[in-house]
Amino acid sequence: VQLVESGGGLVQAGGSLRLSCAASGFTFDDYTIGWFRQAPGKEREGVAAINVGGSPNYADSVKGRFTISRDNARNTMYLQMNSLKPEDTAVYYCYASVAATVRYWGQGTQITVSS
Repeated sequence: VQLVESGGGLVQAGGSLRLSCAASGFTFDDYTIGWFRQAPGKEREGVAAINVGGSPNYADSVKGRFTISRDNARNTMYLQMNSLKPEDTAVYYCYASVAATVRYWGQGTQITVSS
């Protein structure tokens, strides 16, 4: 089983990035998938998730700026991040869950937003 993130990096405030998470080794369609993030010295925070039906949920802190999507044919999910702010700086982890239990994690990708 693997979840492999890509697309992280350094961006100026106001800029955009798109994260991808490619899944393998499990039946992607059957899982709710999403993203957490963790900044230094802070607790892990749920950012966005999308269920098997394609309905998204977002943390209040990213609503209107981030968009989560999934491509079941490619076993891949995406997080489009616009209007980035310095407080979005964190390591972002994708995950796959079922019955509200996270089963699989990605390795994490660093996002740094400079002011």
